[in-house]
Amino acid sequence: MSAQRDRVVGARSLLFVPGDRPDRFDKAAASGADFVIVDLEDAVAAENKERARENTAAWLALGNRAIVRINAPGTPWSEDDLGTAAQHGCPVMVPKAESSAVLGELAARTAGRCELVALVETALGVERAHEVCAAPGVVRTAFGNVDLAAQLGVAHDDRTALAYARSRLVVASAAAGIAPPVDGVTTAIRDLDVLRTDVADARRLGFTGKLCVHPYQLPLTADGFTASARELEWARTVLGAGESVTTVDGQMVDKPVLERARRILAAAREPHTAP
Repeated sequence: MSAQRDRVVGARSLLFVPGDRPDRFDKAAASGADFVIVDLEDAVAAENKERARENTAAWLALGNRAIVRINAPGTPWSEDDLGTAAQHGCPVMVPKAESSAVLGELAARTAGRCELVALVETALGVERAHEVCAAPGVVRTAFGNVDLAAQLGVAHDDRTALAYARSRLVVASAAAGIAPPVDGVTTAIRDLDVLRTDVADARRLGFTGKLCVHPYQLPLTADGFTASARELEWARTVLGAGESVTTVDGQMVDKPVLERARRILAAAREPHTAP
């Protein structure tokens, strides 16, 4: 696995920056986000699309790294957006992802140089979640809660209304053997209580990262998707007891429990050697 792929699949906080605001690119890169997403799609008006792509290409040419959210396949700008990302070997976020054939074509056109992050934000994308997750080139998915909510006619911050879609994406990612997905945005930028709850709920469902729209959201997001001291201690205790132990602190321990403990320590980049 390449270092860039490692970064994509392990990112907890992913920060959007509009492609038509090059004055913000360096600030975003220095914000502490695990990955910056230069947005050529929703954040950019049609008349500014080409300029945004040129801004992005110029910044990437300086050696900067980012995920590039291209315009959706079939739009007038998508092909050139993809070409820019491929030229610099950048990961690509694909909006309105709902077809494995389309995703496979994008992967083929980049000759495998660009990891794909499929943004699932339509009802059809949710229903085809496994197909999307298993598509060639896709290493992770992200949840587009705002667009999906608009299509469904529900509030984008209604966790109950979108719980099915979120869970489906988590299960589909696991079934396809790719990294757990990235949760959608919290639009209440300065409300840390809302953000804290959103992150906790997403993590409980199985998400391991979140899309952010402002640097203010980054520290809490990163912390929320990091194993707590209590979780790390539990994992160390379980693995330290050895493979043959069946109970730890009165709780049953079997193979799935051992695997969960290993994943917790692996996510924390903490090695463990069984006795």
